[in-house]
Amino acid sequence: MNSRNVKGFQDFVGADALKRAKIKKIIQNEFELYGFEPVESPIIEREDFVVGDNANDEAVRDVFRLEDRGKRKLALRYEFTFQLKRLARNQKLPFKRFQIGSVFRDEPIRKGRTREFTQCDADVVGSSMKDEVECLKIAKNVFEKLKMPVKIYVNNRKLINEILVSEDIEEKDRGQVIRELDKLDKLDKRKVADNLKKIGAERVLKIFTGDEKDLEKYNFYKEIKNLKKLCKNYSISVKFRPFLARGLSYYNGSVFEVWSDELGVSLAGGGSYLVGDVQATGISFGFEPISLLTKIKGDVAEILVLSLGEDKVAINLAENLREKGVSVSLLMDKAVGKGLEYANIKGINQVIFVGKDEVKEGKFKIRDMINGDEEMASEEEILELASRE
Repeated sequence: MNSRNVKGFQDFVGADALKRAKIKKIIQNEFELYGFEPVESPIIEREDFVVGDNANDEAVRDVFRLEDRGKRKLALRYEFTFQLKRLARNQKLPFKRFQIGSVFRDEPIRKGRTREFTQCDADVVGSSMKDEVECLKIAKNVFEKLKMPVKIYVNNRKLINEILVSEDIEEKDRGQVIRELDKLDKLDKRKVADNLKKIGAERVLKIFTGDEKDLEKYNFYKEIKNLKKLCKNYSISVKFRPFLARGLSYYNGSVFEVWSDELGVSLAGGGSYLVGDVQATGISFGFEPISLLTKIKGDVAEILVLSLGEDKVAINLAENLREKGVSVSLLMDKAVGKGLEYANIKGINQVIFVGKDEVKEGKFKIRDMINGDEEMASEEEILELASRE
């Protein structure tokens, strides 16, 4: 039996798993602070529902397809947004939901992108521009807590389309033109120009890479101005990027991307779109690159309680600490040396020894694993300190 991981899928244990849990906790907390409620949805759906009207989108082309015993054509979800068509049905608007979980794409593997990866999405069905800005505020808050400097870029798909129409780009070519323009943050400008030339649209490149003032004459630039004004009310700094389109064709208004200039990668993105005939907006965090790049560490147990033949007392102390909200790892079958080794490996900063002498005196030895200092304290003193912290 071969127990190796399938290519593009991986396990996370120890410090890596703790770090990922911390990131999820930070993101989920921000979603909840802004009034989003959790939902859960199936990993497997009917293929026609997954593909929908977006068969030509790059992400949709990478959908994992499968078949059940009844020969039904099924697929793994490649994102969460398409499922909103069902989830939002009969919900009171605005319907604000978030979801954190696995999505799947059968695509080439590269650093930071595997075939199963975690998405962290928040969406508002029945949205206004205020909701778009709150999504950007969530992003700002998350990356501040992750200690990751970022820039937020914004644009508007209506503005892009208005420019293409004014330049007489044929409707059948507009989707391809938008996809080529969207590559300007990844490809050399000359390469993008060559690609546009193949469809007779190279003339638009100058407009999308020129001065912002030159775009003020277009009608839908006013939506950029309104978005910027609202962002100021939330103390969010954004930068207008005229060629930003995002890859999915369903966006119909504002689009935005959170970018790490230091690392040259996108860490979050989103925009506005329709769910049925209802306007919606949302943001998705690129959990995998975030977990690779952030320097924060996961939360380990705060205290190790080490029983040295006094299990009942040790259990009681550990449970009382847990009632105070302190995370405790309890060992009842290790010698002192092995217990300290375990604390070091796990990164636990305090060890409380519970042995016969400690029980007799009514005071427990506490070792600080960072500096090696030791002190004696009663259970009451330990619990009082835990309450203060």
